[in-house]
This record gives sequence, structure tokens and C-alpha cells, in this order.
Amino acid sequence: MTPPRLASIDLGTNTVRLLVVEVGATGQWRVIDQDQRITRLGEGLAARGRLGETPMARTGAVVAEYIDRALRAGASETHIIATSAVREAANGREFAAALQRTTGRPVQVVSGQDEARLTIRGILKGLRSSAGPVLAFDIGGGSTEFVLARDGQVAAAVSLKLGVVPLAERYPFPNRVDRERYREMEDEIGRRLLAELPPPLRAPGVSHVVGTAGTVTTLGALDLGLTEYDAERVHGHRLSRGAVERLRDQLGSLSLAERAALPCLEPGRADLIIPGVAIVLATLEATGVSAVVVSDWGLREGIMAEAIEAWR
Repeated sequence: MTPPRLASIDLGTNTVRLLVVEVGATGQWRVIDQDQRITRLGEGLAARGRLGETPMARTGAVVAEYIDRALRAGASETHIIATSAVREAANGREFAAALQRTTGRPVQVVSGQDEARLTIRGILKGLRSSAGPVLAFDIGGGSTEFVLARDGQVAAAVSLKLGVVPLAERYPFPNRVDRERYREMEDEIGRRLLAELPPPLRAPGVSHVVGTAGTVTTLGALDLGLTEYDAERVHGHRLSRGAVERLRDQLGSLSLAERAALPCLEPGRADLIIPGVAIVLATLEATGVSAVVVSDWGLREGIMAEAIEAWR
């Protein structure tokens, strides 16, 4: 009997991510295909409160391409989860329904709490060592999730409307980063974390602090000096506060075009990496930790873990 194959699609505010796996008898999986594309679905959402026609069109095209790719890879099911941009936009549900009609696949719009739960599930599945409590954060295009897990279960979680896309739109740095303007952004993020992070997440007393999603994985790749992204090397890399500060200074000394030319900086991330770095540093400051472990696993893998559990 041929092992079943399943696909998951993480439909984010900034990035669409695909995972296709072959499922083993005990629920373990082997990756058949994976990809991600920045489509910036949430472009202009903070100003308009609605998803724009152009971002919806380019995102819909990538989702349709990924569904076709999953089918060609032999996936019998494709699970699509939409997050911050779709749940916050006035026309988000309308977009999800239209996508469902055109692709023939259900699109599930999850709450911030469910997004946090699925993210920590994916992170924990990918951790090389998960002994003791774990604090995880997922910097997204439209929101950032913070989750404290104890014994594999969510002990505390919060989803903050703090994403790199609206921050990049409010604090653009087309040239070298203006330090005063950067400090304004950093102060805003710090105030938000101080006001909105619940006490268990500010003083978590954890064995691991883990960061996932494009900002953190990109910083990991840059810290390792990679000329081409290597998920196996990036996953599990320890990123110290000093290393993040060094990368902040290096990236800040470059123009947008120079940042875009860096190896391992995927197309569309050159303006987002600056607010992303600020969120990482503010998180380290707010939680009192000195380093973060980089996870290449996150929401996409959490969706898959839940899909396999339901399938079995």
C-alpha cells in the first residue's frame, strides 16, 4: 500500500508557505516538497482596513499554484489555514470564500489563539531537545504570537497586532536606517510588549526561547554567513543578543537595494527585516533572555501535525 501524502498551506499576511509530506505508519512524515513565497497579502491593510485587489490576486495565484503542486506531488488532502490579514480585514472572509470557490479547497480562518497553538505544536515537533518549558514567538506580517508551553501543552499565549508589514509601512527605510526614526519604532514596539505581554510571558523561567518565521530564520542564515539558505543548518542555530545587535547595525548601514542584494534575503524581505530585528530585540529585552534558538518549523508544520492526527 502506498503511504498517504498530505499538504498544508500557511496563508499569512506576508508569506504563503507550502508543505507536502508522506505520512508513515506511526504518524511521522517525510518531506516531499516545500516552498514559500512572499505575496504581501496585508499590503496597505493597516491604512485601509481592507485587503487590496492586487495583493489578493497575487496571493490567490500562489495558493492555486501550490494546490496544483500538491496534487502533482500526490497529496490526497490540502489543508489551508489563513491568519492575521484574513481575520482582521473587513473583506477577509469574502476573500477566503472566493479562494475556496476558485480552488475547490476549504480555507480555514483561525483565531490568534489557534494560530499560537498551531505554531507551538509545529515548533515542539521540530525541536531537537524539548525538555523543560519553552517560550516561542512567531513574527508574522500582521501579528506576532507568543506562546509558553509546559510539558508540550500551551500554558499561556497571546497574539499581538504587531507585524512587520504595517511597521515597515509606517517606518520606511529606503536608504540607510535613520537611527532616530529606528529608535522611535523600537520604543513603540517596547511599549507594546510591556503593556500587552501577560506576566507569565514576560518572566517565563524557560529552558528554551525559540523564534520562528522569516525574520528569525533570515537572521540565523545571515549570522551563519550562508550564501544560500540551508534549513538544516539554520534550524536549531543559537542567535545571541549580541549577534542580533551586530546584524541590526550591518543591515541598518545598507540601503534598501543593498539589503535586497544580500544572499539569503528572499525577494520582498529587504524592507521587512528592519522592523523584524526590532521585534526580536524588544522580545529579548521584555523577556530578559540573552539568546533565541532559531526554528525553521512553525505554523505550517503545526497545521500538518494536526491534519495527520485527524487523518489517522
